[in-house]
Amino acid sequence: MSDLHIRCAALADVDDVLTFWREAAEGTSISDDRNGVSRLIDRDPEALLLAERDGLLVGTVIAGFDGWRCHVYRLAVHPGFRRRGIATALLETTDARFAALGGRRADAMVLEANERAQHAWAAVGYHREDHWRRWVKPL
Repeated sequence: MSDLHIRCAALADVDDVLTFWREAAEGTSISDDRNGVSRLIDRDPEALLLAERDGLLVGTVIAGFDGWRCHVYRLAVHPGFRRRGIATALLETTDARFAALGGRRADAMVLEANERAQHAWAAVGYHREDHWRRWVKPL
């Protein structure tokens, strides 16, 4: 993985990230637009991590910390680059960020229907907590 470069996203990356998510991510989010991603970068410039190989965006993850809990969102790897350790490298970087911030536990948003993702998350130590359900309210 020495040719993999992981860095924090900048505002100049927003359009590339949105295009990447349309191709590589499962599902969409209410925040998957220019304003949503720009606001994330403005609010926490180290939260959106990009994995690049030879200048090509091949993976993303959002590593958000609210001072209480660590939250992982939008882990996505380009379909042509899967099963090469990119997600693992992104999550190792995420874990290091959380540890440096004093985080104690991370949670991840994983779509119920995305069985491949569920196996990937389990492989890096995450487990499903069936006694919790996510409740949402669009604002």
